[in-house]
Amino acid sequence: MGAIFLDPRMNQQLSIGMKDHHQHGIVIDEIQGLIKVYKDGQVERPPIMPNVAPTVVAQELIDLSCKDVVVDKFNNIWARFYVPRSSSHGNNNKLPLLIYFHGGGFCVGSAAWICYHEFLAKLASTAGCVIMSVNYRLAPENRLPAAYDDGVNALMWVKQQALNGSNNDQKCWLNRCNLSKVFIAGDSAGANIAHNVAKRAGSGSMGLNPLTLKGIILIQPFFGGEERTNSEKVLVQPPKSALSLKVSDEYWRLSLPVGANRDHKWCNPLAKTATKLEGLKIPPIMVCISEMDILKDRNLEFCSAMRRAGKNVEQVMYMGVGHAFQILHNYQLSQTRTHEMMSHIKGFINR
Repeated sequence: MGAIFLDPRMNQQLSIGMKDHHQHGIVIDEIQGLIKVYKDGQVERPPIMPNVAPTVVAQELIDLSCKDVVVDKFNNIWARFYVPRSSSHGNNNKLPLLIYFHGGGFCVGSAAWICYHEFLAKLASTAGCVIMSVNYRLAPENRLPAAYDDGVNALMWVKQQALNGSNNDQKCWLNRCNLSKVFIAGDSAGANIAHNVAKRAGSGSMGLNPLTLKGIILIQPFFGGEERTNSEKVLVQPPKSALSLKVSDEYWRLSLPVGANRDHKWCNPLAKTATKLEGLKIPPIMVCISEMDILKDRNLEFCSAMRRAGKNVEQVMYMGVGHAFQILHNYQLSQTRTHEMMSHIKGFINR
């Protein structure tokens, strides 16, 4: 996500949090309204979105339990689990597990953000799946591949919990999971992470047993490249757009390895230096694309290239909405298209 409008309720917190920024020296890098990097290495992120506790669940989702769990104490990686209760989907029915990565250009965002909390709680209930929402390390303090490493470690952590059995303190979600139906998903930068985690999982370098990876869900995947696509050049973004071309470029500059350009393989999966798609061992992919998103053409090119490489790709276009509509509700049709997206995801994971 990009230039998200500040919640007016956060104005007071914003001013308090920024009072002492002078003590860190001059600002050497900045994405306006989103992130400031100071000369001493300090990184400041204004509170553009409220965080919520896992206990905050909408009244209509009373059949859902939610819990935060530590995944990696050393790197401060944690995850929020959304678990439909037994009464909602049958007492003995085990549910698919969806491992989800939030967006934010690799530089901002949290699994505790209210927009993600509400979206994923509703998705878990609607699609009938357990969701693990991973809170990974952010750039520029932790440039790529840190987020990919955290994603892989989260997947391996799930494997270890499964091997430990349901007698541990994770049984509240583990007992509800069908571990032969695991999906990796994310939106924007989170979709980029999902793609790269799935690539590593399919490389043969990491055994997943007893987990079986059944599919990948990429929502408006955040890819880039030095050469502009048509949608990047001509799609004029409204004031409340979640991603502009300028902000996109700034995210890449802060998250890629120092000195890398946008044709780096982590930014441009179709670049000459990227892994050959034909050699990828990955399960079926669902790609959700927004008609008014600057990433539209890049997402379409990705789908076409994957199909040419013989991969199983399901492509869905959401008309009349732009980037991150499903969490920011910043378009007139956001609610309608979000319901459609949840229905499509439900169909994909339950087919």
